[in-house]
Amino acid sequence: MNDAHRSAVVGFYDTHPINEDEILAKLKARGIDLDTLTEAELMDFDQDHYGGVEAVEALAAAANISRKKRVLDVCSGMGGPARWLAYKYGCRVAGLDLTRSRVEGAKRLTECVKLGRLVEFFEGDATAMPFADSTFDVVISQEAWCHIPDKATLLSECARVLEPGGAIAFTDIVTVGELSTSDEERLAAGMQMPRPLRIAEYEILLGNNDLMVTAATDLSSQWRTILIDRLEMYRSLRDTTVAKLGERRFAEYDSAYSHFVGLFSAGKLGGYRVVGLRDA
Repeated sequence: MNDAHRSAVVGFYDTHPINEDEILAKLKARGIDLDTLTEAELMDFDQDHYGGVEAVEALAAAANISRKKRVLDVCSGMGGPARWLAYKYGCRVAGLDLTRSRVEGAKRLTECVKLGRLVEFFEGDATAMPFADSTFDVVISQEAWCHIPDKATLLSECARVLEPGGAIAFTDIVTVGELSTSDEERLAAGMQMPRPLRIAEYEILLGNNDLMVTAATDLSSQWRTILIDRLEMYRSLRDTTVAKLGERRFAEYDSAYSHFVGLFSAGKLGGYRVVGLRDA
């Protein structure tokens, strides 16, 4: 990932409508005491991906996550999935994210729910992970790798940090129709999303990195409904977004996200859950 794209992705998430302040404000609005906050209360607000904890548990089931597994969440964001896995299964989870504000926010939220003994967060680049070989039993991710241009190196790093025989389970945005040059340019500029791969391209890259695909599930139809709802949710946050980030950023994000959702509705973009094993 070059420096310009790295900075653009960090800027995108530094000014994202879902952030630590927004999560805390929603908790307070519900009358939840932050001093006694539990993961069961936080899970309604910190799952910044498609499908909530049910989607996290689908990945966990696919990857056979259990108490004894060491799990890495690549591009962990605000840390919702990592915390839920630790809470639900009792496993140790590390989260890796490029954006310092997300990492620091994830750490604070984790301490709030007293899961620091099981969950750690690290700032770093997914194409140059700060972990030793064969550190983890499972690698997961949710709708984040679309921001990473060099997926070959990304998957090489995932394979490197996985134990032989370890599992990889992730969801991501893929191309399923025909994107115009204008569509690709708007995705890259507005969503920091270089041309999404087709699922067949993903499967080839996984195979090239000794990651054998065992399942690939098309989630496109399910995600179309979720994304339409998310667009309305983001618009419902207009006042808090404008107060924190300004009218211009709200308008920029609304335009970019509306276009993104439109590509799903038009059958040009879709989503997959992919599960695989590192060659033992």
